This record gives sequence, structure tokens and C-alpha cells, in this order.
Amino acid sequence: MKMTQSKINELLTEPGCEHNNQKNGEKKNKACKQQAQPGAAQGGCSFDGAMIALVPITDAAHLVHGPIACAGNSWGSRGSLSSGPMLYKTGFTTDLNENDVIFGSEKKLYKAIQHVQQNHNPAAIFVYSTCVTALTGEDIDAVCKAAAKKVGIPIIPVNAPGFIGSKNLGNRLAGETLLEYVVGTSEPEHTTPYDINLIGEYNIAGEMWNVTPILEKLGVRVLSKITGDARYKEVSYAHRAKLNVMICSKAMINMARKMEERYGIPYIEESFYGVADMNRFLRTVASKLGDADLQERTEKLIAEETAKLDEKLAPYRARLKGKRVVLYTGGVKSWSIISAAKDLGMEVVATSTKKSTEEDKAKIKDLLGKDGIMMSKGNPQELIRVIGETKADMLIAGGRNQYTALKARIPFLDINQERHHAYAGYDGMVNMARELDEALYSPVWQQIRQPAPWEISEQLPVNSKQ
Repeated sequence: MKMTQSKINELLTEPGCEHNNQKNGEKKNKACKQQAQPGAAQGGCSFDGAMIALVPITDAAHLVHGPIACAGNSWGSRGSLSSGPMLYKTGFTTDLNENDVIFGSEKKLYKAIQHVQQNHNPAAIFVYSTCVTALTGEDIDAVCKAAAKKVGIPIIPVNAPGFIGSKNLGNRLAGETLLEYVVGTSEPEHTTPYDINLIGEYNIAGEMWNVTPILEKLGVRVLSKITGDARYKEVSYAHRAKLNVMICSKAMINMARKMEERYGIPYIEESFYGVADMNRFLRTVASKLGDADLQERTEKLIAEETAKLDEKLAPYRARLKGKRVVLYTGGVKSWSIISAAKDLGMEVVATSTKKSTEEDKAKIKDLLGKDGIMMSKGNPQELIRVIGETKADMLIAGGRNQYTALKARIPFLDINQERHHAYAGYDGMVNMARELDEALYSPVWQQIRQPAPWEISEQLPVNSKQ
């Protein structure tokens, strides 16, 4: 897939995105067009976004065509887990040097593809362009096409160099790549009336494994996972599903919309976080599949699962009730985690809206109430100010914000992609409640909030000092 300005503009003006549906004039696409400032890695680049979306295809090899730092600085940053192949955990790069930049490195890429195929036998090889190879004009499409004929497996070019845009744009470019080279290239052994795809779910900390068993109890089959714990083959026959379920709309909304246009597959956006959201997800899937018996069984299963969950959560709810939380995350989690916290009796007093669509913001307003704070910026100074102003008991955010929580002397819970605990589904709610309880009631907080020994000595009368 050649990367052109028209293709970039098409993705930035994606009609399925709420940013484009709800804004007009100069504000249209503003959030989509924002790019990271030179020298600042916050938010990620297109290359990073494409890798995040594609690397969880576990039996494929992922070859970065560029300097070693492009692979080394971003590899393994997400905790996407696999139930089988581990090839995706191995980082491959052409490791370009100065001579490669001057004289070209297409032959080096060709040999690297051969080496990976001969030594690791992947189901397919994804080849990622980087800023350097895009600027020097490397034709990775031609190399991949020639190499595919030689090695006999799919060699897929991913044209998403970092300088063209944000991580979100890279997610969409990954979706375009899958649509052009993978989806529709094979057929499943059989289909059922209850086949669905999960799009934008990356199985962080194994979260998807909390959800798929519930679906299996209902007889609903996840035909293709795009892309958490996925196999290349299953992505190739994703076009035979009856329903697409978007987990993070801003990641691959273009893929869901185009699959509806090409294959007639409707799509919905749902969340797995919180009891209410999980129940709604199951009901919506049953409703969209249009089976009365399935809907009846879904209601029965929801009643059983929520009853068991209420019993498990009862001791945690008693200890967490009324605790005040500041939430700083992005996308669907900016409102779905509010729902999960409310299920535990906690109060979210502020949340971020930096990566939220207008629809996300409407949901946040409804969940927070009139007194809730919606933060468009979340630098450490602002977070500490909001924590102090709201008298928050805890900060829930990404890993890089843990030091902000420590400075504010309040507990912290990591909610983003680096975490090691699964919070999705019914079992995930129990995990979240346990982690929240352990963080809030750790004895360390009582100790660090006490005056330091030298502060106590300074307060004592002179004649009482030893």
C-alpha cells in the first residue's frame, strides 16, 4: 500500500469518527491532525501506532526496516499476551547504518526477509517502514512483493513512518494494511450464525480471556481477534463474521466501517470494563445477532454472573465506598473506567478528555455529574492541583503518571497498556477491586503522611530537646 497524501487525508477525515461527525469548519479533524512536537515522544508516532495494532498477531514476524532505535525504543511496551505462538515477542530489524542510508538498503531488507523466513518459519512477515527509510525513498512495497514470490509466504509492507502523524493515524494505517493485504484472502473451515470479530482489542494482560469464555457459554464464537492473541490465518477470514465489535473506536474505526461497506458486516462499539458495560455488551451482541433464544439465554447468564460477582465484590465495596478518584487515561477508558468505579461505590471526581471524541465527552458528563472535572490537559502540575482541589484518595492513570501520585502522597493504579492485571469482564472487576483495595489500604500511606522526624524535632520546645 503506497502512502500518499490523499490516503492520509482520507484517514484523517474518517466519516465513522465522532470528531468528524460532530465538528464543522476549522475545528473539523483538529484532534486527528495534532502531531507530536519534535523531540517529544508523548502520545506516540504513526510507526508506534501501527506496531501496537499489528504486533499482537502472534504467529507472524514483525521486521522493522530502519535504525536499531526504531525497534529498540518501542519493542515490548505493551503487555499483549498469547495463548500459543511467541514469535511476536522476537524483535527483528534491518539495523541500518550510515552506509545503508547513503547507498540504499533494499537488498539488505530482501536478505533480512529471507533470513527471518528460513530461521523462524512465520505465518507471514510484516515489514515496517520508518522515518529514515521513508525519507531515503526505500521501495518496501516492491521488495516485499519480490520477496513473497521467493519465500512463499505473505510479506506485507506497512507504510507508516513516524513523521506522517500521530499514533492514532498509525492505528488506522494498520487497519488499512490488514484490509488491503490480509482480510478476505482465505476462508474459515466453517461458519456459524453467531460469529463475531473483536476489533481494537489487544489482549492487554490477558483481558480478552476474561471475555471469550462468557461468549462461549452463549454459543457466540469470536471468529477473528483483531489483533490480541490473533493468528494470521484467522485475520484473513475475518470477512465472514456476522458482527464487528469495536473496543476502541479511535484505533480502527476505518476498518469496521469499510468492512461494513465491502462485506455488509454491521459494527458496534462496546466496553468490557464494569458490570453495567459488560452486561450491555452481551445484550447488544445478542440483539444485533437477532436471535430471540440467544437474547433469553443472555439475560439468564447475566443474572447468574452478576449474582456471583456481587457476592465476590461485597467485601471490597464496603471498603471502597465513597473513595474519591482522579482518572487520567485516554479513549474509551476515559468513560468506561468511570462506570467500573461506580460499580464499586467509588466516586470519580475528575477525568481526562484529551483523546476523547464528542460522544465520549457526552458519556463522561453524564457519568461525572455537574461537579465532575473534565481535564483537557494533564501535566503533573495540573494533576497535583486537581488532586488537591478535589481531595482525591487515589490516582488511576498510565504508568508514567505514577510519580505524580507519589509526589501527591496518594495511591496509584496503572490502567494503561503496561499493566500486568486484567480488568475486563466479570473476573476483571474482581481483579480491579482487589488492586484498588490493596493500593488504598497499604500501610505505607499512613507512614509517609506523618511528619518526618526532623520536622517533629523542630516543633518541640527547646527545653524538651535531648
